[in-house]
Amino acid sequence: MAERGLEPSAAAVAALPPEVRAQLAELELELSEGDITQKGYEKKRSKLLSPYSPQTQETDSAVQKEHRNQTPAPSAPQTSVPSKYHRNRSGGARDERYRSDIHTEAVQAALAKHKEQKMALPMPTKRRSTFVQSPADACTPPDTSSASEDEGSLRRQAALSAALQQSLQNAESWINRSIQGSSTSSSASSTLSHGEVKGTTGSLADVFANTRIDNFSAPPDVTTTTSSSSSSSSTRPANIDLPPSGIVKGMHKGANRSSLMDTADGVPVNSRVSTKIQQLLNTLKRPKRPPLKEFFVDDSEEIVEVPQPDPNQPKPEGRQMTPVKGEPLGVICNWPPALESALQRWGTTQAKCSCLTALDVTGKPVYTLTYGKLWSRSLKLAYTLLNKLGTKNEPVLKPGDRVALVYPNNDPVMFMVAFYGCLLAEVIPVPIEDAGGQQIGFLLGSCGIALALTSEVCLKGLPKTQNGEIVQFKGWPRLKWVVTDSKYLSKPPKDWQPQISPAGTEPAYIEYKTSKEGSVMGVTVSRLAMLSHCQALSQACNYSEGETVVNVLDFKKDAGLWHGMFANVMNKMHTISVPYSVMKTCPLSWVQRVHAHKAKVALVKCRDLHWAMMAHRDQRDVSLGSLRMLIVTDGANPWSVSSCDAFLSLFQSHGLKPEAICPCATSAEAMTVAIRRPGVPGAPLPGRAILSMNGLSYGVIRVNTEDKNSALTVQDVGHVMPGGMMCIVKPDGPPHLCKTDEIGEICVSSRTGGMMYFGLAGVTKNTFEVIPVNSAGSPVGDMPFIRSGLLGFVGPGSLVFVVGKMDGLLMVSGRRHNADDIVATGLAVESMKTVYRGRIAVFSVSVFYDERIVVVAEQRPDASEEDSFQWMSRVLQAIDSIHQVGVYCLALVPANTLPKTPLGGIHISQTKQLFLEGSLHPCNILMCPHTCVTNLPKPRQKQPGVGPASVMVGNLVAGKRIAQAAGRDLGQIEENDLVRKHQFLAEILQWRAQATPDHVLFMLLNAKGTTVCTASCLQLHKRAERIASVLSDKGHLNAGDNVVLLYPPGIELIAAFYGCLYAGCIPVTVRPPHAQNLAATLPTVRMIVDVSKAACILTTQTLLRLLRSREAAAAVDVKTWPTILDTDDLPRKKLPQLYKPPTPEMLAYLDFSVSTTGMLTGVKMSHSAVNALCRAIKLQCELYSSRQIAICLDPYCGLGFALWCLCSVYSGHQSILIPPMELENNLFLWLATVNQYKIRDTFCSYSVMELCTKGLGNQVEVLKTRGINLSCIRTCVVVAEERPRIALQQSFSKLFKDIGLSPRAVSTTFGSRVNVAICLQGTSGPDPTTVYVDLKSLRHDRVRLVERGAPQSLLLSESGKILPGVKVVIVNPETKGPVGDSHLGEIWVNSPHTASGYYTIYDSETLQADHFNTRLSFGDAAQTLWARTGYLGFVRRTELTAATGERHDALYVVGALDETLELRGLRYHPIDIETSVSRVHRSIAECAVFTWTNLLVVVVELCGSEHEALDLVPLVTNVVLEEHYLIVGVVVVVDPGVIPINSRGEKQRMHLRDSFLADQLDPIYVAYNM
Repeated sequence: MAERGLEPSAAAVAALPPEVRAQLAELELELSEGDITQKGYEKKRSKLLSPYSPQTQETDSAVQKEHRNQTPAPSAPQTSVPSKYHRNRSGGARDERYRSDIHTEAVQAALAKHKEQKMALPMPTKRRSTFVQSPADACTPPDTSSASEDEGSLRRQAALSAALQQSLQNAESWINRSIQGSSTSSSASSTLSHGEVKGTTGSLADVFANTRIDNFSAPPDVTTTTSSSSSSSSTRPANIDLPPSGIVKGMHKGANRSSLMDTADGVPVNSRVSTKIQQLLNTLKRPKRPPLKEFFVDDSEEIVEVPQPDPNQPKPEGRQMTPVKGEPLGVICNWPPALESALQRWGTTQAKCSCLTALDVTGKPVYTLTYGKLWSRSLKLAYTLLNKLGTKNEPVLKPGDRVALVYPNNDPVMFMVAFYGCLLAEVIPVPIEDAGGQQIGFLLGSCGIALALTSEVCLKGLPKTQNGEIVQFKGWPRLKWVVTDSKYLSKPPKDWQPQISPAGTEPAYIEYKTSKEGSVMGVTVSRLAMLSHCQALSQACNYSEGETVVNVLDFKKDAGLWHGMFANVMNKMHTISVPYSVMKTCPLSWVQRVHAHKAKVALVKCRDLHWAMMAHRDQRDVSLGSLRMLIVTDGANPWSVSSCDAFLSLFQSHGLKPEAICPCATSAEAMTVAIRRPGVPGAPLPGRAILSMNGLSYGVIRVNTEDKNSALTVQDVGHVMPGGMMCIVKPDGPPHLCKTDEIGEICVSSRTGGMMYFGLAGVTKNTFEVIPVNSAGSPVGDMPFIRSGLLGFVGPGSLVFVVGKMDGLLMVSGRRHNADDIVATGLAVESMKTVYRGRIAVFSVSVFYDERIVVVAEQRPDASEEDSFQWMSRVLQAIDSIHQVGVYCLALVPANTLPKTPLGGIHISQTKQLFLEGSLHPCNILMCPHTCVTNLPKPRQKQPGVGPASVMVGNLVAGKRIAQAAGRDLGQIEENDLVRKHQFLAEILQWRAQATPDHVLFMLLNAKGTTVCTASCLQLHKRAERIASVLSDKGHLNAGDNVVLLYPPGIELIAAFYGCLYAGCIPVTVRPPHAQNLAATLPTVRMIVDVSKAACILTTQTLLRLLRSREAAAAVDVKTWPTILDTDDLPRKKLPQLYKPPTPEMLAYLDFSVSTTGMLTGVKMSHSAVNALCRAIKLQCELYSSRQIAICLDPYCGLGFALWCLCSVYSGHQSILIPPMELENNLFLWLATVNQYKIRDTFCSYSVMELCTKGLGNQVEVLKTRGINLSCIRTCVVVAEERPRIALQQSFSKLFKDIGLSPRAVSTTFGSRVNVAICLQGTSGPDPTTVYVDLKSLRHDRVRLVERGAPQSLLLSESGKILPGVKVVIVNPETKGPVGDSHLGEIWVNSPHTASGYYTIYDSETLQADHFNTRLSFGDAAQTLWARTGYLGFVRRTELTAATGERHDALYVVGALDETLELRGLRYHPIDIETSVSRVHRSIAECAVFTWTNLLVVVVELCGSEHEALDLVPLVTNVVLEEHYLIVGVVVVVDPGVIPINSRGEKQRMHLRDSFLADQLDPIYVAYNM
């Protein structure tokens, strides 16, 4: 926004000499009349002011220019320039309903206060492609000569106090120009980062920018398969094991990682993202206002303490009010006994008099209904309804039945005839809005309506089915449609007359109303109430026969119906109905009608005043002198006062009398609550109440004295209705009478209100039958009152003041705020062409035990990102300053997308519904949970000084078991197996090659399910021998050299492994690089080759060519590869003798893997560990040579490698090998194989299980027809190193239950880097158990079991059974002392097959000792050596019996210690937060969370369309707050497939974090929550 010229403030203008002020006023008039151009005006004006304000600069007129196409709107008179010809207009800059210059000034002053706090808010990042809205006329030069711009908007700039001007020019103002120029990434080009880092010296971002971080390679960009496909392809790139961001080997468990953490894992963090996060942190560091007393979360249940009231809050001090009576209802002898009688009287005696005039689309009178015509047509309709629908014996309608009236808003004549026809037929009309609304269906159903009256034109417009019937609208009962045009009606016989009895309490009609929640209810009005209400209105408004009324309101309900359809018939008046459609095309039409017909009364809303002011320059010669009453029916809106003032100031010169303006307050239940009586010319106008907003928020009336910024000016709505009585009661709880200085709900008692909500007895009682009680609790009189739904008070002289509606009440932290007031504050912030004025919705949503305010506005298509963000940020501040309340979410939606009511307002409850279900589709959003949510539980303080010994003693005292468990004892297992003679796997293979040479150990299948390769014991042995000879001959390797095996999954890999053992080399299996994605996958290979110090690479010819290709050279240095040998064509040659290791403790192989935290770790496996591992698996799964197992796993590390390469050779069973990538070409492959070979035990990974569940979900019938049956499966084991994914396992089991899969079959394994197989379900032993634990306790590292369905419960499953020879103990990771079984701790393991250490470049002894050979700090006399798994879990004793006959101890894995997030002193597991987030919207494909400098970052993959991206931001924030008590700092929305997932199907969150900080994600949207 260009800097505006410094206008003199109002005070400065007031201080000018009177003659200068007069000249200024003259000048403004010239401009408004168009006698002078904008430029001329500015020149003369600055000349006039220059002697008095030397600093006034030439105002930049370009800034002031509104858009060409914008209709100019008026502005209220400016008090500072007293001028008798003050008639201003201004560019359509503010919705006049909420217009108040005083308020605008207040807002500007409030904003100016903020400039001291130099605040840099990060602006959200948005991808260019999302929401492209072309700037409408960005290139049009400002047309200075045009008179469409005038001084109103300039003067409003003047009201912008000088302080704000300064703050706008101040470079370090709270929002700034961008500090980065353009950035290179595609997502960056569209966003200029707001915020100056200059102010925050020594900020993190600066430190990062200046720190040279050596030795760290930025992680390769893994998010795209090819350079451009990321956004277009929705498939996830092939699962990749990503290299760690910094090459840190064996640096595990946070040892020495602090230096990395600070710099976000070694990414040079001077990137745009981190600057933004830094700004966000700086923003959050600002002191919040004193927080409400926080509530404490108790262990067993949450005690949500209601925020304690502020001791200084204002309290009501007045006496208790007494009900206020209206003047008595006059008794006029010739008043008719019923409204129908009045119609009969005028219809028969004054038939020629005009009753109702309808206008055409252009606003010209098109038809006038006389009283005679109204009477005769109503009679015809009444007769037809009673006698011509159905047969004589079975009439369709009986008196008292309800009938829907469906007429368009531009057809008052047909509606009036239908309404009176129903009254005469004694059926109950229910006028409804346009057909189709689902909520209307609820009303029709609850009223038992089966018949709808409509006009022929309307009927033609309704949607039809194929065979011409009217569509059954959603939620509507079946209706019979009756057309009421005259030609279809039967003339009644001469002797037929309707029965018109005197008005009684029988229902006359039902008026619909929409509640705050959006449901539609029908208010039943009795005939007596209808008549009495007409009488009261006639008396209050002093109606007389023959007067003309212009009605701009909806004639189907509320004041439009009461004055324009009832009171006019009562008093034989003539109504001219101006429909909404005419007002849209010709906003001045109602003023022209008043002028043309010399109308005495006009019924309008503030909007109509506003529209008339905008268009008034089209009509110079209209006169409003005839008006004695201008009834403003939304005078109950506190902001109506400014519209009335502005309208008066503009039209006073057109003859409008000040005393003619009559605001009134109405509600569907109480009907007219109060109305200002037409005044006497010359009498003083009623005063205004200037109330303190702060007082109002506590429900107390305080005249505002101290701070004019937060004042609310309200006008009265006149006195209580004649014959009525009013009291004010507390809005919530029992109806206690309020004190005189207290705001409450207005209640009215009289004969003129509704009688009930039709069909809803319960709600009726609380609304229509209220007996107010005094402070002692005893009822005041026995007269029932009706709650009006309006909030207000009775002021001096019994004048009624309304300050808001119950529907617009927002109760936040015990204080009340009015939605209308917040709208007004938002509009007072200069919108800079950002939003549309009348289209703002304010409502509250319930999040985390309190209401939170949400503001939704429609953004103009030409508003820039920058402007919108600036406007949003300022609105937040203004609301904060003036109302002392934080806005939780501010959303801008594209133009014309908010749901509208039929007459053009915003449909609040539908908007709220869309917001909560995530289908509002905002184009800009700002969430401020950090400032709003002040009732979070206190952060947990860890108790220092509790040593492990005292914990142990505490556990013993409490009688808790120490959490430990063990598998079967190997010593007690009888085995008569020849394998036990051999200590080395290579010897076992040689023995099998001699003993059972033709026994097939391995079969490899392709995608078609055909066997492409098999290996018998002898074949494998021979192949291994040849490879061994190649290694020594061509590779010149010595025993103990490391060899990298780079093969696709298959038998070749197995042969190469045994070839290495035969040659005495140490094999290292590595996943081959992905040919289509070398840039991402080859660096990992290179890194393992370097780290393992490999002397040679064994591979296939294809891969050999790939390693040396030009594409590979682009990713890594191909010149420095070690020797590469291909094993495709081997010479028929064998080593003279095979290598035999001197001791079993010698190294057998190295197992390298990238952990989910992005750490590359290699562990050393000795020959004895390999032997022990194979033996444990053999015993657990009962494997022997006649068995077959099917394996669908990646064979490169962990248990997957052991099952693929080692176990068959040890146990002699046959392994059917299914490479997981073949499943992508044939999803049926794995299950079909299991069925074909009748496999009892099969192993897979979560990725395979997910592929089958998602891919075959709707193909179960196909599986059946193919004859696939899974009843043969005894164990289907998922190999994993994580918490079991129960949801996936359960859906897999349920899905394939129909083809015989036993639900007991599916189980999981658990292993870690230090020990690849700790648990495995196996064949014997009890089924895996599940428990529900309390999530809140889990965050405190405590385990509390709860029942299924308990709130905040988490279902966990046992990770298989502990293997033979394995012992586990649960340990406190900080104190290293054992914990009780009710605690969560790190799982430590002792077993003969534990790895012997990390393989690292620098052998870090301390790390080895800490992770592989560590002792408990207390309570272990045996001094066992344990290995730390790095996983948190707990042990629970179950009711089941183990194989040993003792009760079975189950081990539950909760998650990796490295992955946990420490927030607010509590420990969170990312998967729990991710599960909550994934449930929240159908378009979230995948989600991952991580923290960065104590901010929680949530990344979600959007599988829907991009315009849904911003819907996710509030939903994600809400769910994490509700379920985890955490505030999300950043929400990142990305394309599907961006979250990196490794070969085991685990998310690599740290890698994602590095990519995010290095700005490599190309996000669709990044929201920074304030």
